[in-house]
Amino acid sequence: MNVETLRTRFAEARAAGKRARDAAESIGVSEGEAVAAHAGNHDGALKAVPLTKSWLDILKAVGECGPVLALTRNETTVHEKTGVYEKLSAQGPVGLALGGPIDLRLFFMHWHAGFAVTEAAAQPNSPAALSLQFYDASGLAVHKIYCRDATDRAAFEGVMQRFADASLAPEFKPRPVAPAVKSDDAIDADGLLQAWAGMKDTHDFFEMLKKFGVERQQSFRLAEGRFTRRAPANVARQVLQEAAFDGAPIMVFVGSLGCIQIHTGPVTRVEPMEIRGIQWLNVLDADFNLHMQEDAIANAWVVEKPTTDGTVTSVELFDAKGDLMAMFFGERKPGNPEREDWRAIVRKAAPTAAVAA
Repeated sequence: MNVETLRTRFAEARAAGKRARDAAESIGVSEGEAVAAHAGNHDGALKAVPLTKSWLDILKAVGECGPVLALTRNETTVHEKTGVYEKLSAQGPVGLALGGPIDLRLFFMHWHAGFAVTEAAAQPNSPAALSLQFYDASGLAVHKIYCRDATDRAAFEGVMQRFADASLAPEFKPRPVAPAVKSDDAIDADGLLQAWAGMKDTHDFFEMLKKFGVERQQSFRLAEGRFTRRAPANVARQVLQEAAFDGAPIMVFVGSLGCIQIHTGPVTRVEPMEIRGIQWLNVLDADFNLHMQEDAIANAWVVEKPTTDGTVTSVELFDAKGDLMAMFFGERKPGNPEREDWRAIVRKAAPTAAVAA
């Protein structure tokens, strides 16, 4: 497919109401490829200029623009937060944004290409949509930042121009096949459970999985009945509705390969809805939106991790491919025990007896 045809077909898919990622997939390319095809001089509604790979500097500069919309998503779940990019730092390829509403864990080793994107509005006389979009080597979006009404638009345009480099021509390649998961028999299950019991911090969990060569859900199966239990498929809806009813502050984690985005605080407006045959579970609050394809939840788990502050409980959701959709925790800071209202919400949403039955 030549570039002109790609632009035309992508524009047609967008005009039909498809989101950018879905529009690209509908014409057989990745979103990153579709955006890259809009670089250079042309008359299309969407224009893209490649960005230098100064990822941390770009994010720090966005902090000069006031409140913006941060978006991180995976195949089934979209996480949107409005706020200011603050307290950004990095050690090697791993970065953090810890400025309150914008709470990110950044894995820059997976940031392959970035674009300053301008897309003409569908309504005449409305300003064009401005965004900074970042993609991995296969063309999947790892993170996006959108200019909003409260944003200093001139400052945002300045960031787009400051880090633009039209001489770049990012290329994308198919995602490599994931390594096969080891059989359960090949895992040192006893050693895994012993290490699990000895955890001091929730951040120890990832290193434990690496040490034992065990896939995340596989570890849940091996620890089932001791540190984990299965939860019903509607557990996410129950958790969000109970948290909204109780006013309990929670944490909602959604990640791409290159970014984990976190909401911390209450949720209030929880709205399930069916759109074009897909069941969506939404949070529609002023500074936090969550859009989860609820009917894609294939497995749900309640997971307990020992720490020096006591047990920390999460609810973790997976799709049919085994990919992690989202994680829910109670609001907690290091040094504090887990909130009792969060534990009560989990018990109600995923009662042990009901799951066992």
